[in-house]
Amino acid sequence: MTWSDPRGVGHDAYGRPLTPYADPSAVTPAAGPTWSVQGPAANPEPVWYPVQPVFVQPTPHRRVASAVALAVGFTVIGTFALAVGLYFLVFVQPGVLLAGSLLAFVPLTIVLLGIWLVDRWEPEPRVALLFAFLWGAAVAVGTALIVDYALETARAVLGVRSGELGDVLGAVVQAPLVEEGAKGLGVLLVLWIFRRHFDGPVDGIVYAATVAAGFAFVENIQYFALQVGEDLATGSQGLAYVFFVRALMSPFAHVMYTACTGFALGLAARRTGPYGAIGWFFVGLVPAAGLHALWNGALFVVGDGFFVYYLLVQVPIFVAMVLLVVFLRRNERRVTHDRLAEYAAVGWFSADEVGMLSSSAGRRRARSWAASRGIRPAMKVFISNATRLAFTRQRLVKGRRALDEAVQRDEAELLSALTASRVALQAPPTAFVGYPQHPGWPPQVPQHPGSPQSGPGW
Repeated sequence: MTWSDPRGVGHDAYGRPLTPYADPSAVTPAAGPTWSVQGPAANPEPVWYPVQPVFVQPTPHRRVASAVALAVGFTVIGTFALAVGLYFLVFVQPGVLLAGSLLAFVPLTIVLLGIWLVDRWEPEPRVALLFAFLWGAAVAVGTALIVDYALETARAVLGVRSGELGDVLGAVVQAPLVEEGAKGLGVLLVLWIFRRHFDGPVDGIVYAATVAAGFAFVENIQYFALQVGEDLATGSQGLAYVFFVRALMSPFAHVMYTACTGFALGLAARRTGPYGAIGWFFVGLVPAAGLHALWNGALFVVGDGFFVYYLLVQVPIFVAMVLLVVFLRRNERRVTHDRLAEYAAVGWFSADEVGMLSSSAGRRRARSWAASRGIRPAMKVFISNATRLAFTRQRLVKGRRALDEAVQRDEAELLSALTASRVALQAPPTAFVGYPQHPGWPPQVPQHPGSPQSGPGW
């Protein structure tokens, strides 16, 4: 029973030698339910047997800097949100602003549903997603408005006329660089502030998509509101076309652009520290701005052939993005299985638990089983902690040694949280306020032939 660690077989994450317990009976086992994922069994009840823990005391770790940075970030967001709100109230009539807002909820709902589907395996903290969304809706939008106003003012002072060339440069150069830079900066800040929850490319794409969703939501409000006002004033019917193109044809346009930056920062999360991530930010910014410029530039070049261009260029790009996300999601499951198997080798999990935690079907059965006993919240916490532990271990194995100390603290805290989760899962349902008592609790731990009662159950 050894730890398969590339840093040295037979040692734990802290460099200490691992040896099997000479007297397993001297260790209090932490029993837990296990679920077979090989197919439906004759008895749907989970099999309970003890799992031998290897306890590690978590290192105290204060995150004052992250809390301060988060507070400052929300303050900046609030300031920009106030400025953007005043801009809309001054330049857009309240009635058409309300109409534009209602219409903008349609593409927003589509995008948020897509983000939820991608983020189901290892859900990100809600406060981090809220920060990302508000950054896109307030700071990124406000930055784009400020830069646009500054350039317009500079041209007016210098007496330079914009003309058609100015419109092209604004759409193909200014907008992609400024907007993608502002949105990407939000993803970079999420990486710095919520480093413990930023584990790889999928997380980077999720946070980038959330920032982009906030930006696109406010931008759509502006486009729809202005078009509603124009239609009311001139009697035109342009709203249907604008809504079709922005809400139905391209709801994921901004998501695809900013996802490039998020993907790059996700790679940075596994390979470098906070300052090294800045270089990866610029690496991701290049394709993000390029895709953005490709979309905006097509509006000036293809003319009446826009829909043909959309089918031949934009649809394949979107399909490629979807395939990339599917591949990354499958890789997440493989990482979950492989890393938890390493913990199973030293007794933290059983083999069946590893199978359950690394498959969607196994997780559904586990949640269903827990719900029937009134402990579904405890099961959700157990699954969440185990998944986070797997990705923390991945960072420890694949990351640089300079990052090991912080990751080891995270690992120790998650191992401690897993111990608490097991206690919650084994507690009688009456220990959970509001849940009824169930008969037959606690479950009897069966004896396995040839295995000591307190030894690992695999």
